[in-house]
Amino acid sequence: MERRLFLSAMPAVVALDLAERERGVAPAQAAKTGCKPLRPPARGPIDVAFLVSEGATVIDFTGPWEVFQDVNLPEREGAAFRLFTVAASREPVRVTGGLQIVPDYSVADAPAPRVVVVPAMRRSPAVVDWLKKTSVTADLVMSVCTGAFVLGHAGLLAGKKATTHHDFHDQLKTQFPDVTLERGVRYVEGASNVATAGGLTSGIDLALHVVERYFGRDVAQRTATYMEYQGKGWLPA
Repeated sequence: MERRLFLSAMPAVVALDLAERERGVAPAQAAKTGCKPLRPPARGPIDVAFLVSEGATVIDFTGPWEVFQDVNLPEREGAAFRLFTVAASREPVRVTGGLQIVPDYSVADAPAPRVVVVPAMRRSPAVVDWLKKTSVTADLVMSVCTGAFVLGHAGLLAGKKATTHHDFHDQLKTQFPDVTLERGVRYVEGASNVATAGGLTSGIDLALHVVERYFGRDVAQRTATYMEYQGKGWLPA
């Protein structure tokens, strides 16, 4: 079965949002849901960088990867998102469960992304420096699980709300006392360009919310339906 055949039907409101996006107008539907809309480029994909390292937690980055790869916009030419991995170097890394990944780029040669996904991973000075620089121009930097600590070391959580895996709540608060810790939530938007998710599957919810911020509720819901993802944690409270 063609992956996206059943997604081809476009409600009129979605078609209107797509037309608005082609003119560079932020999706009206995202504004109606109380989200802070993100503006997609008029043409071409949204670049998403996934940081990886030795021991990075697989679902923290593969969950959001699946979300972004499954976004389907029939009236927009090509993929909605262009996904690539970034590490301290281009040397292969072995993540949790023994999966080996050859990074697409190193921090020295990676293109500037619009979105950065930071999983639970081993940080290095080079990665932290790259994250600091990249965050200045990125639409959004999002962490999953203890990736929040990497954001903290990059100075991106100072004075902001944040969350992480529940086993590390107290550690995050102790290590970064200027962070307002949110417990019992799937994700937190600390600012319009910084967001943190709880552990593991929470990254799927945050990624769906990012899709909603770019393209509206209908596109995000259609993506979740395609994935057969029944969780509703991505919907704003």
